[in-house]
Amino acid sequence: MKYLVSVATFVSLIAAVGSVHAYDPQATIADLDARLAKIGAPKLEGTEVVAGKTVPAIYFGDRKVNNNYDVVDAVRKAHNATATVFVKDGDEFVRVSTNVLTPEGKRGVGTQLARNAAYEAVSKGKQYCGPIDVLGTAFDACYNPIKDAGGKIIGVSYIGHKK
Repeated sequence: MKYLVSVATFVSLIAAVGSVHAYDPQATIADLDARLAKIGAPKLEGTEVVAGKTVPAIYFGDRKVNNNYDVVDAVRKAHNATATVFVKDGDEFVRVSTNVLTPEGKRGVGTQLARNAAYEAVSKGKQYCGPIDVLGTAFDACYNPIKDAGGKIIGVSYIGHKK
């Protein structure tokens, strides 16, 4: 009997540790950024129409990320998380690749990063991790500035786990 309790406790502990890791925003943003970096260095080149808006085209290496969802969808599959790449357009950050859905069930591309704590942090070149509202849903999230080879902020990477 003592052995069965120990096995049950061990299994519960492993499940708890696994679920904590699965919903670790820091680990998830690190994975998104690593996936993007593996493709290549970030840069802006030309423009692209995203949800009817013309915005700068953000590339990682030779791959344009605007209207390309393979990386954000891979993060959803691996971490059950929302993920977005924003491009800097003037003073705004516009979603150009995302698995975040609007209330109508469409990808939230073309929408802007709200003027919130995350916006303030990434605009200053800093990471933001904490609670945030994304298109009306509460998340535990992380945002990282994306910088080009010269250190200029050209976008933002984001991940979120629903609260």
